[in-house]
Amino acid sequence: MSINLLSPHDLLAIIAQQFQTRRLNLNLSQKSLSERAGVSYGVLKKFERTGKISLESLLKLSVVLDCLHQFESLFKIDTATPYLSLDQLLQDHSRKRGRQ
Repeated sequence: MSINLLSPHDLLAIIAQQFQTRRLNLNLSQKSLSERAGVSYGVLKKFERTGKISLESLLKLSVVLDCLHQFESLFKIDTATPYLSLDQLLQDHSRKRGRQ
């Protein structure tokens, strides 16, 4: 079981930074990206500064940056791993003593 030490605020900042880097690597200005995506310039500026944006606007911007496909696996259910209750996870099924 892994524990993620990032807070939601930290993750917002990381996503915004990675987004801005991708935009710059594609040589797009904020203005041209906002026009192509149909998202207001102010929304894009705020997103890159604070990480705050609506999901719909983020998806529109992602279409233009050709990274929409990365959202497909966001909440994908892993059918190979059975889901256990907290009680089942906490139960220790290892042997406590030998027979002889």
